[in-house]
Formats: sequence, C-alpha cells, structure tokens
Amino acid sequence: MKKKLIRPSLSEDRKITKAAKSDPDTYLVSDKQWQTLRTQVVKGRGRPLGSGTKTQVTLRIDRDTLDFYKSKGSGWQTFINQLLGEIKRESKSLKVVESRLSRGSLLISKSKN
Repeated sequence: MKKKLIRPSLSEDRKITKAAKSDPDTYLVSDKQWQTLRTQVVKGRGRPLGSGTKTQVTLRIDRDTLDFYKSKGSGWQTFINQLLGEIKRESKSLKVVESRLSRGSLLISKSKN
C-alpha cells in the first residue's frame, strides 16, 4: 500500500516554523543553503545514476586476472572500466595500443620510454 504524504496547511506550517525558531538548539537553513545541501542529503531510491552510456557485455577473462580485480573489493568492475578508459585516452588509437602491447610496454607511461 502506497503511503500518502500529508502536507501541513499554511497555518500549521507557520506554527511549526515558529516553534522551531524558538528552540535554542535549532539551526535554520535558508532556501539557498538547502538547495546546495539537498544533493548531498536527499538520496533517491535504488542505485545511483551512472553515466548512462555503459553497455553490458559478456567477456571471457582468465580466472587469475578476474580474481585479482575482484580481490580489490566493491567497485572492481568500475575500476576495470577506468583502467581501460585511461589506456584509451593515453594511446589515442587502437593501433598504438596493439603496438605497445606487442612490445610489452602498454602500461608504461610515455615519459619512461
């Protein structure tokens, strides 16, 4: 059963606000401050929104390689995605990645070559 939100009337809201202001332990937040804090305080239901551009794939990975990344704990899939993205950004093209992989220097930065 869906719960119905019962909002206070304007007069009830004024009484609540007056009572809150009279409490010496109350810290009132302005509307502008609330808008800034809201994104940090109010969380929606379900998983957080991702980039919206990810695609689910099936990929065969050696067991020892998979175990290594899984041993990093929660977020291991995101970590693999970040690693692949970094290799892509650094290498600029697939031919560069293939060339560096065949030389065994894929993960060595350009400054060390």
